[in-house]
Amino acid sequence: MPQRPSRVRYLVVASAFLMSALLYLDRFCISIAEVYIQQDLGLSDEQVGWMLSAFFWTYALGQVPAGWLTDRFGSRLMLTIYILAWSLLTGLTGAAGAFVALLLLRFGFGFAQSGAYPTAASIISKWMPLQARGRASGIIAVGGRVGGFLALSATGYILIWLTPLSTPTELASSDILDGSQVVIELTKQSDPVTAEEALRGRCFAEMNGDVHELVLDHDQHPSKPLASEELSSLAEGLNQIIRHPGFFTAAELKGVSLEKEAKRLIAKPTSELTEQQSQRLNRLVLEALHRKSIKRLYVAGWRPMMFFYGSIGLLVAGLVWWSCRNVPSRHPWCNEEEVALIRGDKRAGDSEDKKLGGVPIGPLLRSRSMWLCCASQWFTNIGWVFLMTWAPRYFLSIHKVSVEELALMVAIPPLVGWAGMLTGGGVTDALVDRIGLRWGRGLPMSLSRFAAMGAYLAVWASPSPWLAVAMFSVVAFATDFGTPSLWAYMQDAGGRHVGSILGWGNMWGNLGAAVTPPLLIWIVGETERWDLAFLTCATAFLLSGLAAAGINATIPIVPDDDDTAEA
Repeated sequence: MPQRPSRVRYLVVASAFLMSALLYLDRFCISIAEVYIQQDLGLSDEQVGWMLSAFFWTYALGQVPAGWLTDRFGSRLMLTIYILAWSLLTGLTGAAGAFVALLLLRFGFGFAQSGAYPTAASIISKWMPLQARGRASGIIAVGGRVGGFLALSATGYILIWLTPLSTPTELASSDILDGSQVVIELTKQSDPVTAEEALRGRCFAEMNGDVHELVLDHDQHPSKPLASEELSSLAEGLNQIIRHPGFFTAAELKGVSLEKEAKRLIAKPTSELTEQQSQRLNRLVLEALHRKSIKRLYVAGWRPMMFFYGSIGLLVAGLVWWSCRNVPSRHPWCNEEEVALIRGDKRAGDSEDKKLGGVPIGPLLRSRSMWLCCASQWFTNIGWVFLMTWAPRYFLSIHKVSVEELALMVAIPPLVGWAGMLTGGGVTDALVDRIGLRWGRGLPMSLSRFAAMGAYLAVWASPSPWLAVAMFSVVAFATDFGTPSLWAYMQDAGGRHVGSILGWGNMWGNLGAAVTPPLLIWIVGETERWDLAFLTCATAFLLSGLAAAGINATIPIVPDDDDTAEA
């Protein structure tokens, strides 16, 4: 009597889902931490741009070699190695003491993560029947959005949680990031005077005479940088405020954007605060008054945060090794009925796990649809990477939100993206049944990019913070809606070279991501023209949608009977 097919394929997809979540968690936690890393290591904005960009260069260039390694040695072994490698580098990032070390670690991290999605695509092509590939691709890609959501929503809280309570609250001279700017801020008065300016003026009035002399000297010689002894005097003047219990009142702080810890502390009577709590409150208020010129207290939390995230990878790597096999027929829990279900119309004698000789470079270069797919991914990533790397800086710089508020604002878009990913997988499979493979894959890819373009134009026209959150959510939904059809196209047209072919497409897409951070640093500039950044992202999505409209999934990149491969 025939048995019902086993369901091992769902366990395999679930393991790939967790891998994808860890992939994005480790990749984008640095987007929240980058402000603290910059202050801790004394990095310039340009260096921060290259730090964020470094990952994408090696991630892009490693796609094809990593995909070929998966095709050659099998998904189980290679995916386990990739997870262990990037988790180790995540932890080591927490030990970086200089820009060069950080840059090298990010380069290595990109290489280690480059094999993740080509391997996941290879797993889907071998473990899921044709009619379920879009949905399976969507589920695994949702894992990445879960990881991105956790990276942006939880990292701020974890960073605060891992900031030791014993972290010194008093300022050393090295904690003054820009002494001249602090001096200017202490005495600047607008008309009318803002709440922040009034508080800075009161702080200045309470400081010792050395600081007052320093300010007078700076007024006479504004271009002269502060000497080390002047920085020490300035730090001591600020420490006078930090050591002063009850210096700030809740009423006068109403117009100041504070961290939530400061809001909780200021709500308590001064008599109920310990000396340590009082000093933390005053330090956090001073940081809010001098956002770019005083090192933040939470800088102490980014290193243990990276150690924590790196350790999670050991568990995920063990799960992948335990649950996955290269092909269904070799899995001890997978019965013959499930193997037959997955194979579909394939011949039972097909060599599912035959090792390939190399990357099909010739067919890739000759495929018009694959070049359009690469172009679409290139421009999509220019628009999408903004959400994961520069949106935190935008909200901090323009809207001066706290770490907790920032976590909410930047986490909502990837959360909305989950719905797009899950919906897009089902829609592309349904469209294939109704209108055929050509437009069943092409329409979701193309129309979703035009929707993302419109969302960026809305932010460009009206830069309201919560409108930006809403439109960024539309961008995330639209981008993720088209992703399953993109993956499914490469699985449909890639034959047994799926790992190499998806790696090729991902390479070009992530080269687009690699140019984005330096490009946006240049576009935004010192005058912070974020409107130009939004216009750039909208243009990128327009070009992506036009390219996607020309992709034809009915034309195989490498014919099934062509087992040759070119180096």
